[in-house]
Amino acid sequence: MCRDRPAQGPGPTTYSWPMSGDDLDHARPNKLVAAIMSLFAAPRLNMQEDYQKVRRFQRLLAGPTGRYQVLDRVILADDESHEIPVRVLLPAERRHQDVLLFLHGGGWVTGDIESYTPACSALADATGRVVLSVDYRLAPEHPFPAGFDDCFRVAEVLLREPGLLDLEDASQITLIGDSAGGNLAAAVCLGLRDLGLPLPGRQVLLYPATWPDHDPQTSPFDSVRQFGTGLRLTAREVQDYMTLYEPSPEARADPRIAPLLADDLSGQPTTLVVTAEFDLLRDEGEAYGQALVAAGNTVRIERIDGAYHGFLTLPRFAAPVVRLHGLINDFLGSAPEVARP
Repeated sequence: MCRDRPAQGPGPTTYSWPMSGDDLDHARPNKLVAAIMSLFAAPRLNMQEDYQKVRRFQRLLAGPTGRYQVLDRVILADDESHEIPVRVLLPAERRHQDVLLFLHGGGWVTGDIESYTPACSALADATGRVVLSVDYRLAPEHPFPAGFDDCFRVAEVLLREPGLLDLEDASQITLIGDSAGGNLAAAVCLGLRDLGLPLPGRQVLLYPATWPDHDPQTSPFDSVRQFGTGLRLTAREVQDYMTLYEPSPEARADPRIAPLLADDLSGQPTTLVVTAEFDLLRDEGEAYGQALVAAGNTVRIERIDGAYHGFLTLPRFAAPVVRLHGLINDFLGSAPEVARP
């Protein structure tokens, strides 16, 4: 199985959390940047009421997507009740045969293949790989487990039949997601293992949500208290997203929502976890990577200094994005290259 492969790149990196008082004093966001980011933060937005406005703004911010090399495909849900759109983004130069199956962020409520097309196109160009972006159903119109089910269905179909992508086997597929998409990627891999289905060769989790509680008073993670107010993503906003996705606090203990609560984290693909320094989800993402290591998996954990939550969607020349692309390329470095004539 691909999960038994040797580590890709440097060995696992671990972090201590909660951070010490000295570390907390040192880790402060730039005041000007923090002030700008606060303009986009709750409580200026009430996500439970304004999520549709956020969706429209994200699409507007992404701009026209017609200039990108894309192909649109669909996969039927398991019960054939609906189609799940999948956007295929082609790199300017394809240098590797393996592909990236991408699950977008947005708190399970916002984001789609339109708003994420620029980021996925940049990822395709930077890695020289085809990227497939899944347009899963969103809450609150389609609460949990609808989004998870769509992502699981697409992954299951492509991993069972890699020939659909002109691949030889499932190990040539990397499952990747950011924020809520990282949450979904982790949950999908756990579900695939539980059912004895083929697993992707690797998973890449970008600042993933892995824990159900983001109340600064009760969260076990210091990053929630340190960065949960005044920045781009706030604790209140995450709690709103969670409420829209799964209204019952008790039900959020489901590992498909909180993978860090899974009883068994063994048998997972070789994993890259990337977090942002000034992100309230930072500690729980790194904790998930550490828990994977403890369960016997091969994991690389990286923190991007000076970065904020959601940096994947910044312009491709932004420093955190360039750094991220380099990390992903290094992590995927042993993947087979396309044969040249």
